[in-house]
Amino acid sequence: MTGTENLSKRILYEDNHLIAVNKLPSEIVQADKTEDRTLREDIQQYLKEKYDKPGNVFAGVIHRLDRPVSGVVVFAKTGKALRRMNELVKNREIKKTYWAIVKTMPPEESGELKHFLVRNEKQNKSFVYKKPVENSKEAILFYRLLAASSDYYLLEIDLKTGRHHQIRAQLAAIGCPVKGDLKYGFPRSNKDASVSLHARSIEFVHPVKKEPLKIVASPPDDALWNYFVNVLSSQIKK
Repeated sequence: MTGTENLSKRILYEDNHLIAVNKLPSEIVQADKTEDRTLREDIQQYLKEKYDKPGNVFAGVIHRLDRPVSGVVVFAKTGKALRRMNELVKNREIKKTYWAIVKTMPPEESGELKHFLVRNEKQNKSFVYKKPVENSKEAILFYRLLAASSDYYLLEIDLKTGRHHQIRAQLAAIGCPVKGDLKYGFPRSNKDASVSLHARSIEFVHPVKKEPLKIVASPPDDALWNYFVNVLSSQIKK
């Protein structure tokens, strides 16, 4: 199977303006110091082959996910769509929902977390403070418990601000590091080097069609994620 064939099976939404894909934990959205091939480049190749486009193909990066994180990522297919999506991002008019698997039950089954984060570029890590400090940025999220297994808990995260490593850092700050996240205190890595954080859905008003749009991504196909998906499915059927 070629790279573009593999990618085509993970396309979640596509029209003349936008394309959304379910990102794998191993992929990077755009170029970094590793110089590894990017998801953006794969999207460009996919569009070039699908529509037989000559020359360079436009694929504008609207938002990013950390490399070990999976889930929905949206790209703009035109400059017009990119500009309008950037305005939605700037005005916080995009709703992002994440799923996170953690080892420890949070202090409450649901709640708001408000911290102040300072990003350390050299360590590629964000440090959490309860009060504002120099160079800090406010970070806010809401979480709720969705399901539990004998060893883990599945949380749903409603992200209110988009800070560097925000969910990972804030959950770790309340004693609930994401499964596999060595950087933020989980004791063991996942076998595939992922962290068990998944961008479950993204919602916004389409920048051109002006219609509400919600794009949902299935979590990775592994035993623990599948367990929680099955638990949620059984809850819905009851």
